[in-house]
Amino acid sequence: MNIPDTTRAQTQDLLDFIDASPSPWHAVHTCEARLTAAGFSRLDEADRWTLSAGDRRYVVRGGSSIIAFIIGSQPATTTGLRLIGAHTDSPGLRLKPKPAEDSAGMVRLGVEVYGGPILATFADRDLSLAGRVNVRVPGGFATRLVRFADPLLRLPNLAIHMNREVNENGLKFNKQTELPLLLGVSEDGTKAEARFRQPIAAALGVEPGDLLTWELNAYDTQKGAFWGVDREFVANSQLDNLASCHAALSALLATPEPAATCLCAFFDHEEVGSESATGAGGSFVADVLSRLATSAGLDGEDQRRMLAQSFFISADMAHGWHPNFPAAYEPCHHALVNAGPVIKSNANQRYSTSAETAARFMAICEKAGVPCQQYAHRTDLGCGSTIGPIVASRLGIPSVDVGSPMWAMHSIRESAGVLDHGYMIAALTTAFSN
Repeated sequence: MNIPDTTRAQTQDLLDFIDASPSPWHAVHTCEARLTAAGFSRLDEADRWTLSAGDRRYVVRGGSSIIAFIIGSQPATTTGLRLIGAHTDSPGLRLKPKPAEDSAGMVRLGVEVYGGPILATFADRDLSLAGRVNVRVPGGFATRLVRFADPLLRLPNLAIHMNREVNENGLKFNKQTELPLLLGVSEDGTKAEARFRQPIAAALGVEPGDLLTWELNAYDTQKGAFWGVDREFVANSQLDNLASCHAALSALLATPEPAATCLCAFFDHEEVGSESATGAGGSFVADVLSRLATSAGLDGEDQRRMLAQSFFISADMAHGWHPNFPAAYEPCHHALVNAGPVIKSNANQRYSTSAETAARFMAICEKAGVPCQQYAHRTDLGCGSTIGPIVASRLGIPSVDVGSPMWAMHSIRESAGVLDHGYMIAALTTAFSN
C-alpha cells in the first residue's frame, strides 16, 4: 500500500498528540500548547471580549473542554459559521475520592467505571495515573496536572487454573470487588492512603497532606505504534476520540485567513452523556457563539441569520468493518479501514446526519479529493450516539456526523488506518474553507 510521506507524518503527529494526552485535562493542555505556538491567544470567560476579523483565539472551560476559533474576513451574517466538534474524554477507569485500601498486605485503589470501556482489555496492561490534583496553597488551592510516565498500577488476570471457563465465557470483572488496581505492597506502620498520596505529592513537590482532591484516571503507558505489513495501521489508546480532535485542530491550524469564522469545539463528558457544564449538553458552545455575535455587533435577528447559514460537523470515530465478525454489521454498510471518512446515519437521530447534510459532506470530500463512505448500524443492535444531535438541537443548525473507521472501539488499545487520518484532515480543512 502506497502511503504518502505527508500522511505518515500526520499520523505520527497524531500518535505523539495522544501519547502527550493521557487524560482530558492533558488533551486540552496539548491543544493549548499547539494553539499558542500557532499564534492563538487565550480568552477568559470572566473578561469582556473584544474581537475583530482575523483574530485567532481560544477559551478553556473546566480544564477539560476547549473552543478555538478564527474570526473570518466576511460578515457572519453572509457566510455563517463553520464548526467542527469532537470530545476529549475516553472510556476507562477513574479513581474514587478515597481510593486506597489495604487488602491482605497489598494496597489497592478503588475505581469507578467511566463510560463504556471494554474492561477485559485493561487486564495485564502497564497502567499508570494521569489527571489533575488540587493542592493547598496560601489563601486557597491550585490545580496541577500530574502524570506518571512509568507503570504504577496493574490489574492482573486470575490464572486460568482458577478460571477454567474464561476462554468459553469471556473475561469478566465484578466492577466493585475485582476491578481495584494494585498499587504496591503495604508497609508496616504506613496506612494505605499514605502510600497512595506519597508518589503524587513527590511528583508535585508538595506535602502529602496538601493534596485536597483529585480527578485521576488509569491509562496505558504503551505508546502508539504503526503496524501491518506496510505499516498501514496504527494502534493506541484514545483514538476515540482524540484522533478526531487532532484532525480538527490540524485543519484549523491549516486555515490561515478564512472568509467564514471557523471554530473547533472539543468537549468533555461525551462518553457519559454530555450533560455537564463542560459537556456538549451544557452552554459552552452557545455562550461562545453568542459572544462572537455580540462582539460583531449582531442583534438577535442577525444572530439567527448567522446560525441559519452555519454548518456543524460532529467528528467522532466510526465502526470499521471487522472481517472476523461479519455478522455484526449491516450488509450494505461496511465502512472499510483506509477507505476514507465515514458518514454516519441513524433514522432515530442517534446521529445528526440528514440526506442534505450527508450530500454536503460528500461534496466536501469530493472537493478535497478524498473518498468517503456511509455507515448505518444493524437494526437489531443498539446504536451509540455522539455530540452531533445534542449540539445541532441546541443551536438549530444543519449537522452531519462523520468519523474515521476503526477497530476495537472502547478498548484500551484501539486500531485505525493511516490513510484515513490523512483523508479526514484534508476533508475538515476543506470544510473550513468551503
